[in-house]
Amino acid sequence: MTILIQNIGELVVVPRGPIGGRSMHTVNTITKAAIVVQDGRITWFGQACDLQYPDECHIIDARGGCVIPGLIDCHTHSVFAGTREGEFVKRLEGKSYAQIAEEGGGIRVSVEAMRSASCETLIELTLPRLRRMLQGGVTTVEIKSGYGLTVDDELKMLQAVSQLKALKPIELVGTYLAAHTTPREFVDQPEAYLDLILDDAVLSRVREEKLAEFCDVFCERTAFSIEQSRRVLETAKRYGLRPKLHADQITQIGASVLAGEVGAISADHLETIHDEGIAAMARAGSVAVLLPACSFFLGVDQAPARRMLEADLPVAIATDFNPGSSMIESLPLTLGIACTQMKMTPTEVLVAATANAAAAIDRQDSVGAIEVGMQADLLILDVPNHHRWMYELGRPSVRLVLKKGKIVVGEA
Repeated sequence: MTILIQNIGELVVVPRGPIGGRSMHTVNTITKAAIVVQDGRITWFGQACDLQYPDECHIIDARGGCVIPGLIDCHTHSVFAGTREGEFVKRLEGKSYAQIAEEGGGIRVSVEAMRSASCETLIELTLPRLRRMLQGGVTTVEIKSGYGLTVDDELKMLQAVSQLKALKPIELVGTYLAAHTTPREFVDQPEAYLDLILDDAVLSRVREEKLAEFCDVFCERTAFSIEQSRRVLETAKRYGLRPKLHADQITQIGASVLAGEVGAISADHLETIHDEGIAAMARAGSVAVLLPACSFFLGVDQAPARRMLEADLPVAIATDFNPGSSMIESLPLTLGIACTQMKMTPTEVLVAATANAAAAIDRQDSVGAIEVGMQADLLILDVPNHHRWMYELGRPSVRLVLKKGKIVVGEA
C-alpha cells in the first residue's frame, strides 16, 4: 500500500544516528513538504512541488502540521507492580533517595510487589502505560528487568516484555538488569548473587528465548562496584548481550570510564560525569543517555548536557519511567524538561529522542530518521514547527502516529 502525506508545514529531516553533540542542532527542515510511504518504508520526501504523484495511494492531509520521526524511549522500567507514593512524600519532606533506600525503601519495595505479581498481572498493568506512551508519539520503547532480583522473577519480567510485543503496535526492546541491586537474601554477599544471575543456564536461556538484547548494571556505591560491574558486562557479552550501564548517577566512582572500557552501547544518567568519563565514552562511541525527568522528579541537579554536547558525544534522552525515581511516562514532557533545565534546544532534544535514542538500542538502521528506506515510524503534530512543539510544553500535540506505515493513533 502506498501512502502520501501532504500539506506538511515542516518536515524535520533527522539524519540517521548516532549524531555527535556538536551537530545535533543543525538538522535540515523542509517547508510545504510531502512524504511517500510504501510497504511500511519511506520511499520519497521533499517539497510537494517536486512530487510525482503515485498512481494509486492513500492520502493523509497533515493540515500544515509538523512531521517528525516517531519518538524512541531508550531507557525505561515500564514493567513494574506496585507504587511508591509514600517515598514521594518523604522526599518532599526532606529525605534523600539514598536515605530512603538505606531505611528499606527504594528498589526493594518494588521488588516485593514484583515477586508477588504473575506475568499476566504485569502485562495487564503495563498495557495502559504503553497505550499512553504511544498516544504521546513514542513508537519504540526499551524496557529493563531489575525488580525481581531472583532468576525466576527477572525472567518473568522479560517474558512479560516478550508477550507485550504481540499486544501493542509499539516496538519493545528488552534489557537484562538483574544487577540492579543486591536482594535481601544476599545482603553482604553480592558476589554470590552475581554467580546466580550470571550462571550459564540463565544467560543461555535469555539468549535462546531472545528475551533481551542488552545487559545493564547499576554501577554505584550503593549497588555494584566497578569490578563487579565489569564482571557482569563482560560475562553477558559472551552470550551476545551488549553492555549498558546506569552510570555516574549519585556518586562518581568511574562508571562512565568503565562504559568506555567495555565498549558499552550507552551509559545512562551521568549526573556526576567528569571529563575523563566523557573522553572514555567518546573513544568507545558510546551514547550518553540523559534522564532529565528523573532529576526533575527527585529534585536534584541535572546532568551537564552542554558539556557532553560540546565534547561531541551523541546525546540521547529518555524518561527513565519507573515507580521510584521517575514516575513520568511522557517523553514529550521529558524533552521539555531538557529544554528548560538542561538548556538544550528543541532541535537537539528531537535528535536526542529519535536518531540518537535509536543508536542507544542499536536501531539506527531502521528507525529514528527521515531517510529513504527507513521504517515509516512518523508523527504528525498539530503545530506548524518543532520549536512550537517544545514551546507549548505540556499540551498534547500529537495528531497522528504511524508505525511501519500504519496509522496506530488518530484518524487520517
